[in-house]
Amino acid sequence: MRGALPVLLVSLVGCGSGGGDDTGVDGGSDRGGGPAAAGPFFTKPMFFDTDVSTAGVAGNSDAIISSLRAAGGWGNGDKFQIDFSINVLRADATTPHQAFAKGGDWSDPDCDVADVPIPAGGNVEGNDGYACTDGGDCHLLVMDADAHTLYELWEASLEPSGAGSTFTASCLAKWDTSIAYTDTLRGAQCTSADAAGFPMAPMLFTADEVAAGSIEHAIRFILPNDRLQQGYVVPATHGTRTSGGADAPFYGFQLRLRADFDLASLPSDGARVVAKALQKYGMYQADGGNIALTARDDRASTAKWADVLDAHDLASLEVEDFEVIDNGPEIPLTLDCAR
Repeated sequence: MRGALPVLLVSLVGCGSGGGDDTGVDGGSDRGGGPAAAGPFFTKPMFFDTDVSTAGVAGNSDAIISSLRAAGGWGNGDKFQIDFSINVLRADATTPHQAFAKGGDWSDPDCDVADVPIPAGGNVEGNDGYACTDGGDCHLLVMDADAHTLYELWEASLEPSGAGSTFTASCLAKWDTSIAYTDTLRGAQCTSADAAGFPMAPMLFTADEVAAGSIEHAIRFILPNDRLQQGYVVPATHGTRTSGGADAPFYGFQLRLRADFDLASLPSDGARVVAKALQKYGMYQADGGNIALTARDDRASTAKWADVLDAHDLASLEVEDFEVIDNGPEIPLTLDCAR
């Protein structure tokens, strides 16, 4: 959950360097173990497809890890837990589209206005249907592979759930999955359905990937905003109000599980699959919140989470088991979105 946006604007003084069943900005082969291949959802290589197993560690990595420890480690009482609540829906040319009204937290010009495909029987994050009844982020993610478009919405709600409902959303990020995005993604200083400006769906790992034994992309993770400084690093394009100390990381930073971590200490094969992905591709901080890792729910998958991975199977991972990848200098947050 993103925080309220800051009112005071600061000047921009720097910039950074720049598996699934779907079709994933140019990551650059210099950051890791070789050229990135196209990954989930996107047909061109994206930053989350890049092998960073040999990428350089940030010079202040130890200071950042110490800062996270001093602030309480992960959220959720320092428990490294997995959230399985975000669905990714499928649409095609026959799926009906519906217009929405802008919600109270709408950001302009960051967010897109477009009719959104609403597949039958779908749901928003944390809810059984399209009505947002739990007061959460209520993300709505819809992939139309035929149209090469990924629709990602924040605070989406259709009430009553289904056709003919009143549809509201606080942001839509409409991604063209056929192009190679640059380091500024949809625009510098621009948010998306996640506060960091990332696409969400491609970094949600699935039960089918875990069952198959390989996750070939980076993973989305979140931290409480009191663990982060205001500003962001590439490949993020945005941040939000934060209150971390002088050594705290910035929005969008990337953590990699240390190569010397003892995978045998983990309680399940599924946990080891996720840990190997964290060593090879790492994880990108994408939003504010408490449950560290996010996976796709298993409504449409062949494998089921109950059979391959428990939400607490990675609970032994501490912030000290990770190192910070060098993704370039901080970009101060101005909120001056340039599309």
